[in-house]
Amino acid sequence: METMSAAISDWLRSSDSKDYFELLKFPTVGAEKEHLRDCVQCATWLKKWLKSIGASVELLLPQSEGETPSLHVPVVYGELKGQEGATTVLLYGHYDVQPADPLEEWETPPFEPTVKGDRIYCRGAQDDKGQFFAFLCGLRERLSSSVSSPLNIKILLDGQEESGSVGLFKLLEDKEFRKRLAADVMLVCDTSAAADLRPAIVAGLRGVNHFTVTLTAANRDLHSGEYGGIAPNAAQGMAELMASLHNADGSIAVSGFRDGIEPPTHEELEKATEGMASEEMYAKDIGTEPCGGQLGKTIVQRNCFEPTVEVNGIHSGYGGPGSKTVIPCQAIAKLSTRLVPGQNPAKAYEAVKRHLKDHCPKGMEVELSELTGEAPAFRLPLASPLFRLAADVLGEMDSRGAVFQWDGASIPVVSALREASGAAPLLVGWGQPEDRIHSPNESYSVRQFLTAKEWGKKILEAFNG
Repeated sequence: METMSAAISDWLRSSDSKDYFELLKFPTVGAEKEHLRDCVQCATWLKKWLKSIGASVELLLPQSEGETPSLHVPVVYGELKGQEGATTVLLYGHYDVQPADPLEEWETPPFEPTVKGDRIYCRGAQDDKGQFFAFLCGLRERLSSSVSSPLNIKILLDGQEESGSVGLFKLLEDKEFRKRLAADVMLVCDTSAAADLRPAIVAGLRGVNHFTVTLTAANRDLHSGEYGGIAPNAAQGMAELMASLHNADGSIAVSGFRDGIEPPTHEELEKATEGMASEEMYAKDIGTEPCGGQLGKTIVQRNCFEPTVEVNGIHSGYGGPGSKTVIPCQAIAKLSTRLVPGQNPAKAYEAVKRHLKDHCPKGMEVELSELTGEAPAFRLPLASPLFRLAADVLGEMDSRGAVFQWDGASIPVVSALREASGAAPLLVGWGQPEDRIHSPNESYSVRQFLTAKEWGKKILEAFNG
C-alpha cells in the first residue's frame, strides 16, 4: 500500500501527469460543432507535444466537393523515422471524447481533472486520452534513454472516433494518404484488460452501424382531448416499432439481419470464457442482473459472438415538469447495431430498414438517416506470431499471463486502417469497469496509466528484437 502511495505521489509530480492533465482539460467533443475550436486547440497541443519528442507532425483535414474543411476535426499524424528496412509500427488512438451529459450527475467538473485517491476523474480520463497518452509517455521515455531505436513509428490520432471517424474515413479515400500509413504492426490502446488489470489481448471486435429513426404522424402536436382516440400518436407508435425489433426471448426479430454469421470455434469460446467476467461481477458493475440479449445464451456468446440491435435513445412529445396534454406528431430514436464476423454492414442495415418500413404503424411514416459506422467485425487467428510476442511481453509484466478477449465494443476505423496500412493489428488496453467510460464520473487510475506506459515501452523494445 505504501509502495503504491509513493508511486502515486511520484507520478503526480512528474511531467507525465502535468501533460496528461493539460490534455484532459480540452473539451474535445468531436461530434459537436460548438467544440470544434476546442478540438483544433487540442490537436495543436498534441502536435507541439509530439514534435517535442522528435516527431514530424501534421494536422490533416479532409476536403471534398461541396464541403469546407472547417466541418471536420483535425487528424493528428506524426512520424518518427528509424532505420531503413526496420519494423514500422502504426499507433492509433483518438483524442475526442463523449459529451459530458448529464452534467448534474458529475461529482466533479467533467473537464477539470480531479484526483481522488489513486484515480483521476475527468471526461476522457480513460477513453481514450488516458490510454493512448500513457503509451506515448512510454514511447517518450524510451526515446530519451541511451538505447537507439531503429523502429519506424507512425502516430495517428483521430478527432472523431466517438462519432464514426468521419474525417479519417474521408482521408482514407486518398490513395497517397493510404500509402503513407503502410506499416507492419498497428497498435491500438483503446480496449480493456481482464479483471484486476490482468492483461488481455483482443482477438476480435464487433462491427457497428448507428443511425437515426424518425417517425412522423400528424402535421403538428395535437390536443390530447380534442384529438384523443382520433389521431395516431407518434410516441406510442415509436414504442411499438422499437418493440418489434426483438422477439419475446430477446432474440432479434429482423429478417435477414443474421445472414452470413460465422460462429466461433470451440477454442475461441474456451479462451473467451477464461477472460470473461462472471454474471455476479456484471451484476455488481451495472447494478442489475445481466439479462439482456437472447435467453439461453451465455454471457460470452451474447457479448463476444452475437450481434445486437440496441435502442440508444427515444425522444418524443413533452418531458418537462408538470403536464402538457399533447399527442406528439413526431418521435425520434437513435439505434446502434453491433455486428459479428460474416455480417455485411450494408446488408444488415438494409434488413433493419426494411423491417422498420414493414412494421411502420398505420397513419405514420418512418425515415432512417445519419447512418455512420458501417464497419464490419473481425476476428484474428489465435496462432498469430504477433500474439505470441505480445503474450511473452505481457507475461513478463504480469505473472498471471495474458488472456484473450473478443470485445463486444467496436472501433469502426480499425478495420479500415488494417486494410489501408497492411498492418497486423494488436489491441491491448487497460480499461476497467470502474472507469465508467461514456458515463458521468469517468476516471482512470494511476496504476492503469503506469501499466499502459510500461506496455508501450516493452512492446516497442520487443519489436526491436
